[in-house]
Amino acid sequence: MQHTLKPRLILVSLFASLLVLAGCTQESQNKIGRAVQNWTGTNGILEVYAGEKLVKRFLEIDKLTTASGTGTGESRPYRFGYGTLDANLNGEADSGEKKVYFEFSDYSTSYVFYGDPD
Repeated sequence: MQHTLKPRLILVSLFASLLVLAGCTQESQNKIGRAVQNWTGTNGILEVYAGEKLVKRFLEIDKLTTASGTGTGESRPYRFGYGTLDANLNGEADSGEKKVYFEFSDYSTSYVFYGDPD
């Protein structure tokens, strides 16, 4: 009897979760999707160009996050993340290349702030 109860409980929980998700607005579904993506990671690459020249590359980025104001929760005009600074721009995370914090502006002022890997 207990062997059949556990799978039924899992199925009922899954069905209830699907009903709740279906009742959410598109924005709520997007937030849930981003939360799952933030949890699972994306292993992305961020490249920074000056004109047509590649000047910085960050590898193995788990996620990019929009900064929120302390206390207000309002979005700030930059995004940030953590990634391996590809110092020699060869597209590989070589030994000695470290994971650093970085941020970049959403405005027209072009900048990328990143932590010193040393």
